[in-house]
Amino acid sequence: MLPEYGRHIHQMVDYLRSIHDRDLRNSQAQAVIEIMGNLNPMLRDTVDFKHKLWDHLFIMSDFQLDVDSPYPIPSQEILEIRPERMSYPTGGIARKHYGKYIGRMFGALKDIADEEAKTVIAGNIAKYMRAKSFEYNQEHPNNEVIMKDIRSMSDNRITIDEEALNNLRNDYTPARTNNRTKKSFTAGNHANVKSGNNQSNNKVQAGKQRRVVKTRNNKA
Repeated sequence: MLPEYGRHIHQMVDYLRSIHDRDLRNSQAQAVIEIMGNLNPMLRDTVDFKHKLWDHLFIMSDFQLDVDSPYPIPSQEILEIRPERMSYPTGGIARKHYGKYIGRMFGALKDIADEEAKTVIAGNIAKYMRAKSFEYNQEHPNNEVIMKDIRSMSDNRITIDEEALNNLRNDYTPARTNNRTKKSFTAGNHANVKSGNNQSNNKVQAGKQRRVVKTRNNKA
């Protein structure tokens, strides 16, 4: 039942069930517990280590061992309880490129009474919507599309003007990062090539000097 203890421990547990003297059976059960603990000495300092050993003893005996345990004896029904079935989400996402949390944000935002705070938060959400739309379509979305999606997901209770969207466009420029990375990569390649050329030139010069010295020695 518990392969980590091995065949011999299971045989010891089976022998405990055959002992009729209760006092002898209790003492032998204590000895088996000590042997089980010696198999995993690194776990002795863990919490409820002894409790786990006694539970494993009863499990290996198929819950038929009658001994005096210092801990509550587990029952087979508790170990065989099946977890409750999880309910999976069935609702679809209207606009998958934005994600499901954008709709939840607008659902909570449309009930805010402070119009100024609502406008600021809506602008931040629109900025995120523009970034996600760019990742999905590989191009900046039209302002009309963002404004239409905001009105639709907020049940026409949140609006954002086109001027605010134009100001947000300059905040998301992923091409800059790519150009900067490309420049850094190109500069690194040039440095490596230059370093390699210098090493090659040094080797050539050293070879010429050795040949000149060898020729002079032969003439001498």
